[in-house]
Amino acid sequence: MNRNGLSKSAVVRAGLDHPIIDSDGHTVENALILSEYIESLAGPKLAQDFRERFRSRDQRFTRLSADEHRAHRITRLPWWAIPARNTVDRATAMLPKLLYERMGELGLDYSVLYTTVGFHAIGLPDDELRRAACRALNQMRADMVKGLEDRLTAAAVIPMHTPDEAIAELEYAVEELGMKTAMVASYVKRPIPALARKHPDANAYAYWLDVYGLDSDYDYDPFWAKCVELGINPTFHSLGYTWGSRQSISNYVYNHIGSFAASAEAVCKGLVLGGVPKRFPMLRFAFLEGGIPWAVSLYCDLIAHWHKRNREAVERYNPDAIDRRLMADLTRRYGRRKCEGDASMVVDNYSFLPITDEYPFVLDEFAQSGIHGPEDIRDIFVNQLYFGCEGDDPLNAMAFHPNGIPFEIRFNALYGSDIGHWDVPEMSEVAEEAYELVERGLISKENLRQFVFGHAVKFWTANRPDFFRGTAVETQVSQFLDAGANSIS
Repeated sequence: MNRNGLSKSAVVRAGLDHPIIDSDGHTVENALILSEYIESLAGPKLAQDFRERFRSRDQRFTRLSADEHRAHRITRLPWWAIPARNTVDRATAMLPKLLYERMGELGLDYSVLYTTVGFHAIGLPDDELRRAACRALNQMRADMVKGLEDRLTAAAVIPMHTPDEAIAELEYAVEELGMKTAMVASYVKRPIPALARKHPDANAYAYWLDVYGLDSDYDYDPFWAKCVELGINPTFHSLGYTWGSRQSISNYVYNHIGSFAASAEAVCKGLVLGGVPKRFPMLRFAFLEGGIPWAVSLYCDLIAHWHKRNREAVERYNPDAIDRRLMADLTRRYGRRKCEGDASMVVDNYSFLPITDEYPFVLDEFAQSGIHGPEDIRDIFVNQLYFGCEGDDPLNAMAFHPNGIPFEIRFNALYGSDIGHWDVPEMSEVAEEAYELVERGLISKENLRQFVFGHAVKFWTANRPDFFRGTAVETQVSQFLDAGANSIS
């Protein structure tokens, strides 16, 4: 606090001529209260099942010996994930009414609040329990912010195991509960069919990630269409540890580094190559808490792969174009050892994937994406994709400095405070930490304005123009949108 009793973040906010919109805050829901919602909705048995599963999540790690951890390869969980040093912060994470009262101290004008328990609920393998838990959680979260909507909104939790399940929960959340944002699972872990038939118990260890855009057993286009219909821009916010390279049994830091970036990259890449943004140009997609570097890397990789792996470019590698007589002659003349056999043996040794009726070898792997050139990739990233960033990450500056980036684009960095989780030891410093990027010369004040305000306005209003109607930032949002419309005209 300064001598006037203001927090560092309150001082920062007082010096800005624009609001700070937090596009990724968190509530910490009480699992026992949630189980009461589940019981009211689906009966005592499912409520008890949820309580047992929620407890066993941590007990599975703590009750096993080190040898059992190693034998089962159980991924290390965090020590603690919720603020505790500051009791008021801990209560603030659990009580939206207290958060509402403290918004000025935090330097925030408006916050979109995401779940904590929902990270667990959204991936429950039991269909009935997952659906009941997510529906009850949405009821609970809508109740938590009731009467506080001018500064807070709660994101609905949307399970994605099937398009029908996702559509049903989205309709309920929007049409029945009045929710206007949605946290969509970034992936679904699905069993490998051939293995599951022989060894069903192996499903917990051997699975593939369904990221909807590519290779899914389901057509998710009806869900994306429903998002357009209901004015929802999907946001993806799933954990990326326990799979891939993040499966250490002893070191959570190892598992956590890059976790959200990994899950975001997986679903973003699948959506783009699967053509979802091209088929639904009205939609905007946000990938939360992963930062900017993975987005820059994916963008550059997609353009580089287009240049070397588009339909015409791939044909340059077709072994049918090789002059086999010349290859045989060169091999005889320059080979270090005597080569036996004809030229086909030499050439076919490096052909790898023959085109057969049994294995239809697709040459144009960009066909499904609807991408016809690097400009299409540029337009998708510039117009439709947003990337959630915590304020204290110095690499946020990459979004605003396009040197060396194809087409020199700037990325849509979307500010998220992450209040309520362990990355925020002091809630009253979240806005001040974002402003440090300006103080350190990493971004300009105009960059900051885009980061904490402009990009949020563009994202949240793109498919729902009235998103901020009746909120504390309605006037500033309208002025921002009017200024943009006038500059275009």
